[in-house]
Amino acid sequence: MKTRVEETIARHDKGFNCAQAVACTYCDLVGVDEETMFRMTEALGLGMGGMQGTCGAVSGACVLAGMKRSTANLDTPNSKAESYKLSREITQKFLEKNGSLTCKDLKGVETGKVLRSCPDCIRDAAAIAEQVLFCEE
Repeated sequence: MKTRVEETIARHDKGFNCAQAVACTYCDLVGVDEETMFRMTEALGLGMGGMQGTCGAVSGACVLAGMKRSTANLDTPNSKAESYKLSREITQKFLEKNGSLTCKDLKGVETGKVLRSCPDCIRDAAAIAEQVLFCEE
């Protein structure tokens, strides 16, 4: 697969939040149209709405993991373990690279020390998603 990392930045520059920028760039690879993915991830930006939570770019990548692996079996939910495994791999790789998963920490809200800019978090989450979820494509 040809990398789409810079497409995520183009979406962010257009006004997409960090989660939307990542998830919408790859939505075709998980069978979701872009408008639906945009709506699904809207509340995940800015650290889930206020910088206190998980980085939106990472959240967007984890949404992709669920969409990639879920069997959507409502009667017998049987794919959670695999989705969790992919999500854990994404979050661990991001944490190793950036030192935190929390938006406020990445932005240095309390410390004044920025660990990573939003565009760099988006690039990192997108590259990790490509590696973990789409490397065989």
